Amino acid sequence: MNHSFGFYWLAFFGLILGRYFLIVGGAYWLFYSVLVQFWTKRELHRSPPMDKSIRRDIKLSVFSAVVFSLCAAVVMSGYNSGVTLLYVSWRDYGLWYLGFSYGAVLILQDAYFYVTHRIFHHPRLFKWLHQGHHRSRHPTPWTSFAFDPAEALVQGLFLVCIVFMVPLHFITLIAVLITMTVWAVLNHMGLERFPAWFPHHWLGKWIIGPAHHSIHHCRYSLHYGLYFTVWDKLLGTHDPDYGLEFDSACRSRN
Repeated sequence: MNHSFGFYWLAFFGLILGRYFLIVGGAYWLFYSVLVQFWTKRELHRSPPMDKSIRRDIKLSVFSAVVFSLCAAVVMSGYNSGVTLLYVSWRDYGLWYLGFSYGAVLILQDAYFYVTHRIFHHPRLFKWLHQGHHRSRHPTPWTSFAFDPAEALVQGLFLVCIVFMVPLHFITLIAVLITMTVWAVLNHMGLERFPAWFPHHWLGKWIIGPAHHSIHHCRYSLHYGLYFTVWDKLLGTHDPDYGLEFDSACRSRN
């Protein structure tokens, strides 16, 4: 169905904002409840999250939703005009391509995120592009999409550009968006939900989790990846002490 750009922007703004409060709010309620904290053996930080910090994260996330919905409106308007490579019938490329394209987009997005994330931390750019996200030194799920508008635009442009470069089924695009959302919330959980041995497991050595990303919020010069640790390891930004007890590692960096 063809709709105006304004309709798409408003519709996606509501969907993105609703998704944020539903998933992030649910994760915060579930993992930060008194009962769950009683069960949790390891915490990545000791101080309880501040209401002021959470309100600031929510405000930035609303601005991010504005930017992301504009990007989504561009994608849908482009699809209606026939200029994107989005398609609706799996028969066009076969079932195998759904999985292949999904994995390929995650790999490309991880590389894009690593490069742009490191650029955001340049001293001349940090204040304008990334400082808002790092005001929460101890992240919570509310921090997962707390971006300065310029950073949100840079991240949103990846999915705008990819639909003009790579044939993607709508299901694949939705799967990527869901993965990105869940991963962002998980990485900002603040409470280590993986077992203590996970960083030493072969999978834990290559997959980014909340402990890995929380180190980045303690020390900005380490851990820039989104999904995988490969770029951090290849380019020398991986913490050699990753896998040790987080509290002692983080204290040594403050």
